[in-house]
Amino acid sequence: MKHARSLLFCLLFALSWTALATPVDASRQPHVVAGLGSIDFPTSTRSQAAQAAFDRGTLLLHLFEYANAAAAFREAQRLDPGYAMAYWGEAMSYNHGIWNQLDETAGRAALARLAATPADRAAKAPTARERAYLAAVEILYSGKGSKVQRDADYSAAMQKLAVDFPQDNNAQLFHALALMGLSEGVRDIPVYLRAAAIAERSYRVNPDNPGAAHYWIHGMDEPVHAAGALEAARALSKIAPDAGHAQHMTSHIFIALGMWDDLVTANENAMRVVLAQQRAQGKPAVACGHYQYWLVYGYYQQGRRHAGDQATQACVDSAASALAWHAAQAKTDASSSEHAHGADMAATAVRMHAMLVDQRATSVIESEDWNGPAAHMAIDTSDLGAKAAWNQFVDGYIAVKRGDLASAHAALAGLASTRREALPDPTFLQQAGYLAVLEDDLRGLVEISDGNTADGLRSIRQAADRYDAMAADFGPPVPIKPPHELLGEQLLAQGQAAAAAREFTVALQRAPGRALSLLGLARAQAASGKAEEARASYRKLLDNFHAADADLPALAEARAYLSH
Repeated sequence: MKHARSLLFCLLFALSWTALATPVDASRQPHVVAGLGSIDFPTSTRSQAAQAAFDRGTLLLHLFEYANAAAAFREAQRLDPGYAMAYWGEAMSYNHGIWNQLDETAGRAALARLAATPADRAAKAPTARERAYLAAVEILYSGKGSKVQRDADYSAAMQKLAVDFPQDNNAQLFHALALMGLSEGVRDIPVYLRAAAIAERSYRVNPDNPGAAHYWIHGMDEPVHAAGALEAARALSKIAPDAGHAQHMTSHIFIALGMWDDLVTANENAMRVVLAQQRAQGKPAVACGHYQYWLVYGYYQQGRRHAGDQATQACVDSAASALAWHAAQAKTDASSSEHAHGADMAATAVRMHAMLVDQRATSVIESEDWNGPAAHMAIDTSDLGAKAAWNQFVDGYIAVKRGDLASAHAALAGLASTRREALPDPTFLQQAGYLAVLEDDLRGLVEISDGNTADGLRSIRQAADRYDAMAADFGPPVPIKPPHELLGEQLLAQGQAAAAAREFTVALQRAPGRALSLLGLARAQAASGKAEEARASYRKLLDNFHAADADLPALAEARAYLSH
């Protein structure tokens, strides 16, 4: 099996460079869709309105605006019920390869509305190119073999389509996306870089197709390679100003490069778009979620604690309002069953609670306020499964900082229990590794607080080693408190300044420009007698803090050191 997968990998590698070298026709004029970019994706429908809806759906697909994409493809189906590519598009909207998510039930249902069997569906596709698209998506929903094997087969099919139809720029883009889906949500850097190269080439053909800049960014959104996609990050938000994900996605490069002002602007814009869309749809404006989480993290990196605290409170308040709104909707909507209402409310509550866990964790760890509103926030984690571990880690961290060792031990026991009982998450393959890092970190802190310093340092070192062995992720640190940063702080507290400086340096390689790691490095360098190096680190910190709160302690510390 391993040998077969290696052969498949080699085949994909060879074919991808064949596609990369094949010319693409840039002479056709793309269809511009206001606010979403432009696309050249001709199909066989005779309905101009259906083609327009299809184009809109495909742009939304490239932008990961999946729910809106599905709606656009269903509109195309309504306008032309026999339009095979419209059903292809809806089925594609249920496959989120980079996130390792596949809604097989929804995808099969979409395809079944076109015709009952793959053969019958293929008969409705008038051209060889459209049949190739349909055949590729059929693989994902065939139910044959494992998801891993189907993803590999789908990627190979998209590779062949891209080679067979070199003038189809969207085929190149969907092939790049399929490549990044091969590793089931865990970054494989060589494969991601190949996808980025394909996307960059597509960008040169049509720079206003958002999929090109989007996939170029995804292929390089880690610190070592992120600078190579800065052009795409500068472009994407302008290509699709009406897509919240386009505004946010640029910050994947900014965070990898420690560009905090750009990250904050990107996610402020993303939240502006999302909140406006929620209001326009008559839904409650929810100041929570992925974009808000990144925004809060960015505020703290800028030293804007008050803004971060306020944004977290906005999430708390709006989550409560949204849950109340959903409950009211469930009572007044007589078209659905009581069971469906209950399931929808439960799913909504889980999403809200998970968002609050992320917001709270970021606010507590980054602000270092162990007695503020976020520290005292109570979140119902009974429905969150393994996600509860992140909240338990924060509870334990707070307890250690307050000197409440009984509560710290209780939180550690709870985290250890959550880790033992956690079920494997097929969409989050690194979950087990992160749970181990959280437990090792918290255990180390508790042991040091108990006076077992050597054991505690070993535990945190083990967390750092685990973290280093894991694939690079993107965004704010998934284990909340980066283990090398935590180890550096503990070593510095033990008077081991030189060793601490090494740990902070490693932490900054994984999270460039991170404020607490820069602060720790500056302190360790100063304690080691390396005044010029400390001054350089404090100056970098002040660059982060050019808009910081006037009462930020680290701001005063940096200024005081540099004044001597």
